Amino acid sequence: MASEIHGLFATPFMRVPGALPPALVAALVAHFSAQAQQQNNGSALLSHTSMLRPSDSPLLVDVAGLLTPQLSEFGALLFGQRLPWALKEMWVNVLEQGGQQAMHNHANSFISGVVYLTPTHPSARTVFIKAPGGTDFSFKNDHAGVVTGPYNADKWISPPPEPGDLVLFPSYLMHAVPPNQGEQRITLAFNAIPARLDSWGYTIGFSG
Repeated sequence: MASEIHGLFATPFMRVPGALPPALVAALVAHFSAQAQQQNNGSALLSHTSMLRPSDSPLLVDVAGLLTPQLSEFGALLFGQRLPWALKEMWVNVLEQGGQQAMHNHANSFISGVVYLTPTHPSARTVFIKAPGGTDFSFKNDHAGVVTGPYNADKWISPPPEPGDLVLFPSYLMHAVPPNQGEQRITLAFNAIPARLDSWGYTIGFSG
């Protein structure tokens, strides 16, 4: 009988091509790119807007209306139920040529996402990274003859995005953006939380 390989406890990653229409993407770039005045701590060539909520702009209300159904679908993969979801915060990133985003994850949220608003150079595709281990010693087989696959890879490079594309991932997932060798790269990032989580009658609610 043939042996079987099963991928246990997979981490979901959702990609939605063209989640935002071109007119809305263009309006977001025109309205928010100039507001990205907060310099990133790790790169002088990366800047951000302040934290935004959908109520801050009619454009963001439109964005929230398109993203919320996708959050419900993705949340069902994480929690086994379609729950009401809310966008906790949103912000626009402007990455200049030569800039990068250091490895990080997002605290105090459950789903995080990125909407790409401008073309992305292949060098600056978002990279997702296996979480570093603890303080124990570890061993690794790492040399020119190793074949990298889904069970031994340290990182995964997301597919080439187009303006308007959306990606969703669990907020704990480490990710980074390598040095951008192309033109200015603008994205809309966000975090989301469910209205509540129920564990056999013990309910935790989230509100803002």
